[in-house]
Amino acid sequence: MGRAKIRVLIVDDSAVVRQTLSDVLSGDPEIEVIATAGDPFVAAERISEEVPDVITLDIEMPRMDGLTFLQKIMSQHPIPVVICSSLAEEGTQSALKALDYGAVDVIAKPRMGSKKFIEESRTILCEAVKAAAGARLLPRKPGRVVEPKLTADAILSPATHAMAETTEKVVAVGASTGGTEALKVLLEALPADCPGIVIVQHMPELFTRAFADRLNTLCRITVKEAQSNDTVLRGQALIAPGNHHMLIKRSGARYYVEIKEGPLVCRHRPSVDVLFRSAARYAGQNAVGVILTGMGDDGARGMLEMKQAGAKTIAQNEETCVVFGMPNEAIKRSAVDKVVPLESVAGTMLAFAR
Repeated sequence: MGRAKIRVLIVDDSAVVRQTLSDVLSGDPEIEVIATAGDPFVAAERISEEVPDVITLDIEMPRMDGLTFLQKIMSQHPIPVVICSSLAEEGTQSALKALDYGAVDVIAKPRMGSKKFIEESRTILCEAVKAAAGARLLPRKPGRVVEPKLTADAILSPATHAMAETTEKVVAVGASTGGTEALKVLLEALPADCPGIVIVQHMPELFTRAFADRLNTLCRITVKEAQSNDTVLRGQALIAPGNHHMLIKRSGARYYVEIKEGPLVCRHRPSVDVLFRSAARYAGQNAVGVILTGMGDDGARGMLEMKQAGAKTIAQNEETCVVFGMPNEAIKRSAVDKVVPLESVAGTMLAFAR
């Protein structure tokens, strides 16, 4: 007998969107759409009849908005939820709240457009549903209160060795499903003078800016969405903008990032492999690689190249991952120096960077 299909419930107030999502998901042999619903009240009836493996959920709906319904699901009957909303494309705070409330992933609704765009949307949507089906729903942790950044931290760089030296460390981080919460835990634990960090998190376009801005308010370090030619600085994390690849480059003693368009790599744009391979090439033994929770194998090959180039590498352990796919693939390739729980990633990273 073949493997059971992933049963999906689609919740969206637009009949056209429900049909489009149903057609896209049903076209994947591993997925079965068991029902659709025009609002959360109808969705609740469908769930009482048959519990799905995954729910795709819009945010803007009549009678009850998607965020309220999401909170009810997570408090009463936790089911993996993928937010599929035009608000994700606009990078609004509502999409960020959805992740706080327990959504596994947030993706933009497929828009009608070129054949290439539709095919990429199909890949992203089906991959998100498959990742959600295998996700471990971890208990939500209360956020901690963070004191505002000191003015001096924002203006002054900590004392370092002469810039002419080439031993400045750079940390490359890759994450996918469950990564928004994992990155929050990692970055909140870092001191204001930590090594410069570059991050690829699989996310929709425009959403990464709101995500970076939110992390910037929570962390001692500065967090921003990367732009081409941004210098990799101590006490700062640069997050790759959605729908663009990010590479580390080097000019003398200065590391900087390049933002590029291009095809999907490992079914993603931005791709962790692209970032890690550039770190191997331009930073070598001065780099530290970190691979966090996520489905698939994006980053595994690049991390092996980093290790072969002399970099130190870290993977999040299975117990603390929402999805153990990406770290596990890197481990299977013998690309990882140390496997640690999420809470220990920051300390291990800092120790390697020393």
